[in-house]
Amino acid sequence: MGTAAQLNDLIRESSNVVFFGGAGVSVPSGIPDFRSSTGLYNRKFRYPAETMLSHMFFMRFTEEFYDFYRSCMLYPDAKPNAAHLKLAELERAGKLKAVITQNIDGLHQAAGSKNVIELHGSVHRNYCMDCGKPYGLSYITKTTGVPRCESCGGIIKPDVVLYDESLDGDVIDHAINAIYNCDLLIVGGTSLSVYPAASFINYLNRNAKLAIVNLSPTGADSSADLVITAGIDSVFKAIEAD
Repeated sequence: MGTAAQLNDLIRESSNVVFFGGAGVSVPSGIPDFRSSTGLYNRKFRYPAETMLSHMFFMRFTEEFYDFYRSCMLYPDAKPNAAHLKLAELERAGKLKAVITQNIDGLHQAAGSKNVIELHGSVHRNYCMDCGKPYGLSYITKTTGVPRCESCGGIIKPDVVLYDESLDGDVIDHAINAIYNCDLLIVGGTSLSVYPAASFINYLNRNAKLAIVNLSPTGADSSADLVITAGIDSVFKAIEAD
């Protein structure tokens, strides 16, 4: 098994590091993941979680969507953990050029990261479907039932990518370009099972290194230069930013 010291060496030898992360990055901050034994998809609800997080469900059963969304997807009191903080530190040191995240919690920005590519959007951005007026997370948490626009009464939708919705083309291009141009890609806290996001690592140029930090195996382990089977926060606590 690889070690944090080996990852530290790879970072030290690199000048253009990109981090690609998933739900496991935020688990130490108290936000549950999706596919582990205690994850959201293995809990019992009236409907499967994947169904309630779909575009169809949002449009047809908006109030039930928001009941689930508020109780299971929003963690306004969550704080950045060691991984978020170290990545921001690596960016300030000039090593890390981009964070590509599948998470919607905004914790990378809360930790101080500036170049964050949010593949699946953010709970912190919401908009009226009729007039486009923007709303922050606090507006959603303060309302009950279906949140409606103060200006026109339209339904407010979170700026998150639901099942049956496509990723933003510009966001995809930004992520792929960052991966293609890096000399070290660190994949952390993701099983690489969510597509199309998981396919983005195929754009890694052949001269670049690939390091994976995850508690469970991923489909890319066999092609990685380093695989660390451990919690991402414990690994990043040991990383030096300079």
